[in-house]
Amino acid sequence: MIALQSLQRLSLPKTVFVENKKIITYIIFMPSKNSLKKYIENGYYHIYNRGHDERIVFLDDQDYKVFLRLLKLSLTPKNEIENADLIRITNRADSVELISYCLMPNHFHLLLKQIEKTGMENFMRGIMTAYVKYFNKKYERMGSLFQGRYKAISIEKDEYLTHLSRYIHMNPVKINPILEEYPYSSYKYYLNGNNPKWLKSKFIMDFFSEDPKEYKKFIEDKKIEDMFLPEELILEN
Repeated sequence: MIALQSLQRLSLPKTVFVENKKIITYIIFMPSKNSLKKYIENGYYHIYNRGHDERIVFLDDQDYKVFLRLLKLSLTPKNEIENADLIRITNRADSVELISYCLMPNHFHLLLKQIEKTGMENFMRGIMTAYVKYFNKKYERMGSLFQGRYKAISIEKDEYLTHLSRYIHMNPVKINPILEEYPYSSYKYYLNGNNPKWLKSKFIMDFFSEDPKEYKKFIEDKKIEDMFLPEELILEN
């Protein structure tokens, strides 16, 4: 049961009268779906966000590359980055691992493993703040770019992880049917095995005996089209 004090922080008081007796009730404001985040150590999460009013957030190749560079600088071990002390974004290589990703014109998807309890929150705050500053300066604009805070959904069953990686890597299929040629997704690294050090695909590939052909078959298998992930694990419509 929620304590009244806690309840009041989540609600607004409303005075009503029943048989001439004043009664104070509380209108509860429930958080939007997937906005509540359960942070646990060594937990897996689907992170996503889209542009405010579904606006385009990656307008050209440079925009995609800046976001990817932010991921790289945040997740490459600090001792392997040249002039690391001169980089403004905080390194999170010890607290977060990136398993797969896909950047689309008006949204992005990340599959993360959180090593430290607050690692993901700190990592996403740094990435989002840095990218929005870059974008607003480049395009001479102000205000929010994304649709509120990022969404984070805990993945609590191993069997969902492979299908979630498939869902993420299938995102570009309508704009680029040859998925391995899409430049802003981790799928090409899963197939060629030439992972950058900031991408940890091995966890997923272990389900396929680290065989890129088996993973590609899984991604492109039309029979899997009807299989679905729980609604709460994917991008809200």
